[in-house]
Amino acid sequence: MWQHKQGVIKGFTRQYNCHLLVHMANYLKISDAMAREKQIKGWSRARKNALVESTNPKWQDLAATWYAA
Repeated sequence: MWQHKQGVIKGFTRQYNCHLLVHMANYLKISDAMAREKQIKGWSRARKNALVESTNPKWQDLAATWYAA
């Protein structure tokens, strides 16, 4: 997360300046997490927004306090 917030990693988050973590889920197996990510990527923007708003209606950065400024 720190690398994404600092723009260290090339890719989508750096190109589009996406630095907020607004949804997360825990999985015991990486394969389950990857399958869920693939599933969500196939959803419409409206459905993704509804998922975020169901658990984080204010769209707060869930990682805001993870690292010192």
